[in-house]
Amino acid sequence: MERHRIGIIADTHGLMRPEALKALQGSELIIHAGDIGNPQIMEELRTIAPIVAVRGNIDKEQWAQALPERESIEWAGISLYVIHDIKELDLDPAAAGFAAVISGHSHRPSIRHRSGVLLINPGSAGPRRFTLPVSVALIEVQNGAIEARLIEL
Repeated sequence: MERHRIGIIADTHGLMRPEALKALQGSELIIHAGDIGNPQIMEELRTIAPIVAVRGNIDKEQWAQALPERESIEWAGISLYVIHDIKELDLDPAAAGFAAVISGHSHRPSIRHRSGVLLINPGSAGPRRFTLPVSVALIEVQNGAIEARLIEL
C-alpha cells in the first residue's frame, strides 16, 4: 500500500513563499503549472524534489524557452497532463487515458471532476491577486487511486 505524494504549484510570478516550500515538503515530485517568473523558483523547488514545469504566458525570457507548453507525466501508475491555461487544452483527457489535468493561469484554486478526469488548479502561490487565496495543491496516489487537496497559505 505505497502512497505517493506530488506537490503542485503555479503562478509564482517570481515569488517563492517560504510557506509554499513548507507545504510541498515530503513531495516525491513537484509540478509547476506555469507563470514561474524566475528560474530561481525552480532551483528552490528542486531542493525538495524533482520538478516538472511548463511555460506560462509570462515566461517569455530566454531561460523559459526550454520549458514545454504542455507536458505529460507517468508517475506512481497514473498519467498526468500539465498545461498552463486549461482553455488551451487540445485533447480529450479521458480518451487519452489521463487521470488528471493540472493547470494554472486563473489564480483560482479548484479541484473538480469532468468525465472521470480530475481537473486540478492549485491557484496562485505568488503575489496575491485581488481577493483570491494564495495556495498550492497536493496529490496523493495509492494503488492507482488519486486524491487531491488544496492548501491555503
